[in-house]
Amino acid sequence: MTEFRIEKDSLGEVRVPANALYAAQTQRAVENFPITGMKPYPAFIWSMTVIKRTAAVVHKDLGLLEANIADAIIQAADEILAGQHHDHFVVDPFQAGAGTSHNMNVNEVIANRASQILGVALDVAKKPVNPNDHVNMAQSTNDTIPTAIRLGVLWKFDELIVTLQNCADEFKKKARDWDDVVKSGRTHLQDAVPVRLGQEVGAWAKAIERNIEKLKFAAEGLRRLGIGGTAAGTGLNAHHEYHARMVKGLTEITGITLYESDDLFESMQSMQDAVFFSASMRNMAQDLTRIANDIRLLASGPTTGLAELTCPTVQPGSSIMPGKVNPVLAEMLNQSMYHVMGCDFTVMMCGQAGQLELNVMMPMISHNLNEMMIVMIGSVRAFTEKLVSGLILNREQAERWLAKNPILVTALNPVIGYNNGALVAKRALAENKSVREVVLELGLMKEEDLDKALDAYEMTKGGLQGISAGG
Repeated sequence: MTEFRIEKDSLGEVRVPANALYAAQTQRAVENFPITGMKPYPAFIWSMTVIKRTAAVVHKDLGLLEANIADAIIQAADEILAGQHHDHFVVDPFQAGAGTSHNMNVNEVIANRASQILGVALDVAKKPVNPNDHVNMAQSTNDTIPTAIRLGVLWKFDELIVTLQNCADEFKKKARDWDDVVKSGRTHLQDAVPVRLGQEVGAWAKAIERNIEKLKFAAEGLRRLGIGGTAAGTGLNAHHEYHARMVKGLTEITGITLYESDDLFESMQSMQDAVFFSASMRNMAQDLTRIANDIRLLASGPTTGLAELTCPTVQPGSSIMPGKVNPVLAEMLNQSMYHVMGCDFTVMMCGQAGQLELNVMMPMISHNLNEMMIVMIGSVRAFTEKLVSGLILNREQAERWLAKNPILVTALNPVIGYNNGALVAKRALAENKSVREVVLELGLMKEEDLDKALDAYEMTKGGLQGISAGG
């Protein structure tokens, strides 16, 4: 067998690797865009394939596609959905043409494999299944790619939510376990009023859960599909029942709740749903990196930092300093979330770059959204399993810092006043004394009242310390 075969498209003949399931247009794209060597993400391959499969079913049912050709397309698609032939999807994500090269790559692979199923070899010039006329029937790059973007995100959406919720649940467990631990709060990285460690960690869990709700809300917009708009939103060359049947069919094959678009033109022109979801991912990322940084601060030391927490030991921390252990999982999460935030900026810029009836930047929107999903799922899962679940409390250290905290005097403000409180705090720091000692020395409060007012645990409940109701 020869190393190459000849394929033809509207521009002429192209040499294609002999065993490649793709054809001329894919080969031109490979030659035109040798940019990164990256290939489409599995989510994109899956989403485009389910679109092609569903279209074949719809057109068979409408009597617009011969049954044997439709069945061959369906079988070829099923093979791809089962994980076969993925090495034939070869177009670099960094390309032009709104994703036409991606679309034709899928069309050609399915068409050639369908022709093989019908008994026709790859090197036969005229094959029974045509990538444009049959696999791409009633479709355009302009409506399939936006649909694939939405489906690709929704494909991994449940996994994303479960991963994030698992992280929140681990923090909630820690919050319950540590709710009796009173420690110094810190604002501006300076000593502040006491908080319970359970309150501090519980707030991390709540932040994640609030972001989960925002992600769920944003995902609803992705469920509206514009498939059937064809080239510009008019639905030219598509049966009048095609749009509704496609949405119904895609819902059935994917198990994902999907809706018909109420405006096919808007669904094709605007990438706002993708941009909105991307922004929700960015919001989650910025909160996660903030939490990771808090853990790094609280675990700093162990002898010269805060050291209220200890991160699990997962690897040596230094190639030169023996015994050093670093918060590597928190650092990994930081870097991962910075990458997610960078991807969001790309999605936003690509989203605003649409012109008139089409956004030609869709390949980058798809690539970055899929990358954001993969990176967030993988990094948060590792962070949860390898760091959060194994976080260790250093109770004695937390109590030691609290005992030295002159800001405890804040609780006395309603009794001794702000100015006296400032005097006490400054003197306590200067003379290395406790707030209690200085207040008693100055005769500002009775010992019994003072001890009650300086109950750090009670301070974490809020309210007025040392003052009874009504007086």
